[in-house]
Amino acid sequence: MSKRMFLAAIIVILATPVTSMAVAADIQPAIVYDLGGKFDKSFNEGVFDGASAFKKNTGIEYRDFEIQNDSQREQALRNFARRGNDPILAVGFSQAAAVEKVAKEFPTIHFAIIDSMVNQPNVQSIVFKEQEGSFVVGVLASMAAKSGKIGFVGGMDIPLIRRFACGYIQGARYANANVEVFQNMTGTTGAAWSDPVKGGELAKSQFDRGADVVYHAAGGTGIGVLQAAADANKLGIGVDSNQNHLHPGKVLTSMLKRVDVATQQTFMEARAGTWKPGLKVLGLKENGVGWALDENNKALITPTMKAAADKATADIAAGTIQVHDYMADNHCPTK
Repeated sequence: MSKRMFLAAIIVILATPVTSMAVAADIQPAIVYDLGGKFDKSFNEGVFDGASAFKKNTGIEYRDFEIQNDSQREQALRNFARRGNDPILAVGFSQAAAVEKVAKEFPTIHFAIIDSMVNQPNVQSIVFKEQEGSFVVGVLASMAAKSGKIGFVGGMDIPLIRRFACGYIQGARYANANVEVFQNMTGTTGAAWSDPVKGGELAKSQFDRGADVVYHAAGGTGIGVLQAAADANKLGIGVDSNQNHLHPGKVLTSMLKRVDVATQQTFMEARAGTWKPGLKVLGLKENGVGWALDENNKALITPTMKAAADKATADIAAGTIQVHDYMADNHCPTK
């Protein structure tokens, strides 16, 4: 090999990692979490898990921010945009107004929002069919409840959380037309997502009325619901992330809302240059929702229960079972 060819080969070798780093540097993801913090063991933490998986798989760092009050949403999004972070993921429906405003100010930055629709050319809106996953855990709750009574504790009283409750009721009554379902919401402000004491009190009141199983869709507040179930020797149902491990043998299952998958996909699409604005809707068919079965709850799920849950999942994905969406008309059918 001539000296010139040798030097050319060295240049190519040295240039290769620099090129890869330059491509990786083109994406600088950022996340603005919803109230409750990224370690809420539920919704926000699912996003954190997805971002952590992205970092592990790609080596690309991301930045994040945990808001302490509603007024920080817009400021946090704008600060990330000014620093050149791209894409920027906003977690939760409450960020919709802030995302719409900041996205207009930075039209070349890619934004994504989970749980809301923002109609801007540089925003990807990711929503889930929570009613479908809730239907399946409702089937399991109804089959596990020897008393014929089950409960639901929601966080902030909004249509989105009513969607969880409505799907749960439909699934429970699909399995047992005579099941009785108790419902409570924690509050009407953002504080309803981070009040485990009140969550525990509401769950206890439902257990005292005879419920054998209580499902929560309440973020950090739900930690108190699951604790109350364990204390009463009853069963809780987790939400968003797999919460079966929090009280092994006392959490019947968890309704998985795959915000981790959505987060990772959004960042990977941005990295690959395939990111698109518009609406993404993720249900059972798309593996956007589901239910958790693992070492912590397998003894609670009988073969008959699993078969019923699997059939409901398949039928919903195929369209054989139509789960009513509360948010379509703010109504939940009782039959």
